[in-house]
Amino acid sequence: MDLGLEGKTVFITGASGGIGAAAAALFAEEGADVIISYGQNRAGAEATAQAVRACGRRAWLLPLDLAVPQKIGEVVGLLPAEVEGLDGLVLCAGLSLHTDLEAISFVEWNRVLSINLTGAFFVLQALTPLLREGAGVVAVASVSAQTGVAHQAHYAAAKAGLVNLTKSAARALAPKIRVNCVTPGITLTPMGQDTLAALEPEYAKNKMLLQRYAAPQEIARVIVFLTSPANSFMTGATVDVNGGRELR
Repeated sequence: MDLGLEGKTVFITGASGGIGAAAAALFAEEGADVIISYGQNRAGAEATAQAVRACGRRAWLLPLDLAVPQKIGEVVGLLPAEVEGLDGLVLCAGLSLHTDLEAISFVEWNRVLSINLTGAFFVLQALTPLLREGAGVVAVASVSAQTGVAHQAHYAAAKAGLVNLTKSAARALAPKIRVNCVTPGITLTPMGQDTLAALEPEYAKNKMLLQRYAAPQEIARVIVFLTSPANSFMTGATVDVNGGRELR
């Protein structure tokens, strides 16, 4: 299937590793140029850029600290002049901390909400004027948004907010721009490995129909399709990619 991404430009937050890096590589394979936004992991962002350029596509690096959302508008102003518009936006940056509900501090709560939800909103707000007609936006939430997590109340709450932000943004930006959401299950990324350490040994076998965890590329393929022009008649939707962890 031709996804219609040849010559398009896509902006990805959290693209220095994990699902974001996998998505950047797949976008490049489909012919898109990629703006690689990252927080602290410059080396990971450089590796992602190399993967994009290996496909013959352009890659730009943009440091963006979502923990300081009031600065997001300023950083977006640093986009290179050759980026005249965007055909896709993937809000993939995330922070997952494991803290019992009664131990979550005000500072930790705000940090997790800032990176997972508040930052995503202000990136979307700042970049909306650059989104071309027909552009696709994809927010990356989590199965936690539907299940809740005893030791990740802040993370689950933020991801649930992202699911609803998707619906609000889809209404606000229609019909010019499509906005959708994916809710991955546990994925074998560095952040996912931290989650695995907190689970029972047979979690996948006991809780997931496919009895295994996702590879980043499995989530990335869904993201790339949802962003692409091939997905021309879906907006405001949430797509579960969780291996059968939660059926709705």
